[in-house]
Amino acid sequence: MNDARLHRLRARSLKLLQLAALFIAMSIICLPGLWVVLNSFRPTVEIMAKPPVWIPQELNLDHYRAMFGDLGEGGVPVMRYFTNSLIISVTSTVIAILVGMAGGYAFARYQFKGKAAIFIGLMLTRAVPGVALSLPLFIVMARTGLIDTHIGLILVYVSLNVPFTIWLIDGFFRQVPVELAEAAEIDGCTRWQAFWKVEFPVARAGVASAGIFAFLTSWNEYALASQLTRSTFSKTMPVGLRDFTSEFTINWGGMCALAVLMIIPALILTFLVQKHLIAGLTFGGVKG
Repeated sequence: MNDARLHRLRARSLKLLQLAALFIAMSIICLPGLWVVLNSFRPTVEIMAKPPVWIPQELNLDHYRAMFGDLGEGGVPVMRYFTNSLIISVTSTVIAILVGMAGGYAFARYQFKGKAAIFIGLMLTRAVPGVALSLPLFIVMARTGLIDTHIGLILVYVSLNVPFTIWLIDGFFRQVPVELAEAAEIDGCTRWQAFWKVEFPVARAGVASAGIFAFLTSWNEYALASQLTRSTFSKTMPVGLRDFTSEFTINWGGMCALAVLMIIPALILTFLVQKHLIAGLTFGGVKG
């Protein structure tokens, strides 16, 4: 009995330690985000106070009203930046997913000459940091007249996301038994019908996961967007954060307010498809 009690005590102590470690880790991860949210509602005096004011004394919407120009401060064209980000991120994500599905399915299902070399070449492109491509991309975009355009950023983000989506979707389709499609074709389905009605629904969670990651990559990207955009016509929200800086001051409250607005769509998207995201990340991890 003593050994059993000791074992249960050790198990409970270990679980408590794990929960404590998880709580500390999550606190460290979430604290910067919480600080940004609080600063978006606090007056500038409190934000700039030294020593820092950890517990807010006053919360208001002044930074949000100023950001939209309601206080006569000129404001920042937030809705324009939001529209630009939405158009560029959604379009590049849709194209990347379509190309990724075609490429991933081809790598998972077909044998062709140079398959391994092509796949390795695609994966090697992921090893190059996007910021290292800023200069050659700028030169190419300038010569083709795509600087400060939506289509220029869309092409850049598609090229960055396609290798990742192909790799991710290829792994999911490899987990779908080939016999499912073969059985569908025996029952009279065409190759396309077998894919769309049988294989795609099984791997849909994985495709959703790839789409979320591609969207967030495009939505949050700053380095390349800052090099390839010039005017409000094409600036995205991350680049728009620079509008809150001037020669001598930085409007930290306004930057935090815009950062909160950037986070909201990503949170909503993740919440809406969280079931598919979790299923996609764990797909193939448990064998029946």
